[in-house]
Amino acid sequence: MKFLSRLLPFALFAPLFALAADVANYQGVGGFITNTILFVNSKLVPAIFALAFLVFLWGMFQTFILGGSDEGAQEKGRALIMYSIAGFVVMVSLWGIVNLVANGFGFQGSRIEAIPDLPVTNN
Repeated sequence: MKFLSRLLPFALFAPLFALAADVANYQGVGGFITNTILFVNSKLVPAIFALAFLVFLWGMFQTFILGGSDEGAQEKGRALIMYSIAGFVVMVSLWGIVNLVANGFGFQGSRIEAIPDLPVTNN
């Protein structure tokens, strides 16, 4: 058992070792950051928004349909609604900050504009 516990970290990183020889497609740290930002913006954020929307709908259902006369169910539904709205606000804020930073550092395909230098004359 001790042998397997020592082997587990190597087994977890085995795919990285297998792809280590793929030097032709290596894009560097900038490529990794760009791919990560693209994954987050195109796949992860919409999935989290969909999950938050489902929680919002479940809270509405729990408040107005299941909790018609039950105060406890209505409170649970209201709590879910408030948590989902707070989640929406946090996600939109963080998504905006991430895109602002990504565009500012040039990871979204746009380039950072160079600061112009003053011409220096040598006399």
